[in-house]
Amino acid sequence: MLPGGKNMKDLMKQAQKMQAEMMKSQEELENKIFEAASGGGMVKIEMNGKYELKSIKLDPEAVDPNDVEMLEDLILAALQEAHAKVSESSNETMGKLTGGLKIPGLF
Repeated sequence: MLPGGKNMKDLMKQAQKMQAEMMKSQEELENKIFEAASGGGMVKIEMNGKYELKSIKLDPEAVDPNDVEMLEDLILAALQEAHAKVSESSNETMGKLTGGLKIPGLF
């Protein structure tokens, strides 16, 4: 027997339960849509939990042929915000499942 009176069978059950919870949480995260915006809403982005870009919406006022660089900056800022939201949610989800332990290779 292992310390604390737990046997290997109990540990395996716990590991399987944790793995199932992690898989469910990962699937939920991957299907969730994260929204981000920049320029006061002139550029809006939707990204899923797999970091896949799902949509970009541009306010017509953001499309100025004389200032393409501003539009590029707004798109980049919105993408960075969406990416940060996905990362934060992923870290939060994993933190709940692992009790705050950082396990390499997960999420």
